[in-house]
Amino acid sequence: MKGRVKKMLVVSATILTTLAAGGYWYVFIAGVPQLDLAPAEKNTGLTFEVKTFSSNAMGSDRSYGVVLPPGYAQSSTKRYPVVFLLHGGHGNARDFQDKAALTSVLHDLYQKKRLPPSIVITPDGSDNRGSSPFWDPDYFDGANGNLGTLIGKELPKVVKSRYRTLPSPQFWAIGGSSSGGWGAFNIGLRNLNQFHTLFSHTGYFVDKSGAVNSPQQFVQKIPAAQRQHIRAYIDAGDADAEYLADTRSFHQTLNQLGISNDFRVYPGGHGLHGKNVGWNYWRKHLADSLTYVGKQFKIALKAAPSKLPEKPVSALPV
Repeated sequence: MKGRVKKMLVVSATILTTLAAGGYWYVFIAGVPQLDLAPAEKNTGLTFEVKTFSSNAMGSDRSYGVVLPPGYAQSSTKRYPVVFLLHGGHGNARDFQDKAALTSVLHDLYQKKRLPPSIVITPDGSDNRGSSPFWDPDYFDGANGNLGTLIGKELPKVVKSRYRTLPSPQFWAIGGSSSGGWGAFNIGLRNLNQFHTLFSHTGYFVDKSGAVNSPQQFVQKIPAAQRQHIRAYIDAGDADAEYLADTRSFHQTLNQLGISNDFRVYPGGHGLHGKNVGWNYWRKHLADSLTYVGKQFKIALKAAPSKLPEKPVSALPV
């Protein structure tokens, strides 16, 4: 009898150890992947690559993902709009490709002509603490690094030096999912000379670091003349009560300030499993936000086609 109990205890301990190890891998190594990712189109003709550059703002080499538009290599003069996509907690530069099938989403949008061909950049938003499930990235300049300067000022300069971009802010958009959505507005509103279109999926707008990094408060300090340039897309899932309330409140603030915005509520929200949950949610509605971005780019292209620069660029090695 004692031998049987001992054996059961050993088996139970082994099972618990295996589960713990699996949980550690799932959270800390795999970065909490989606359990049921929808299939993605593989033959898109688009390529996702990770590049690096030396960052003065962070004092280290940093990475970003890039997807160049169709036909980019066939022209030495044509310039393109730019989209920055910021990942959420425990993410990296590959998240939108590996978990949201970025090239597949872009392929569909280009086919349907909902987004003009664009240069899409996915920065690594981890700060000096590294990436962890226990905290969101600090998308601002603070004790954990100067991510605000990195993404809002330094990386745009790198992108402009390496790729044929349309430099004016009406051709630049920044957005993200969850804390990446907060980061997009926290950084974008401070850099309206660089980004005019901002978007957030299931994000929040009041940060625990205080009013200084809370778009809900900061947007109210922006002069009226600058507010008229802002175009905002924000969505939230009906299963995310807190995020939904925060997003609806921000939508109301934007309305009060006369800032053009598109607020949507969709089924689902944060989570690990389900067609309207987690990365399945963000992938599905990335098509919606980028369609909104595409409308803004089309308006800007139509308004000033004769002013668009058409000259060769001396690109840095990428």
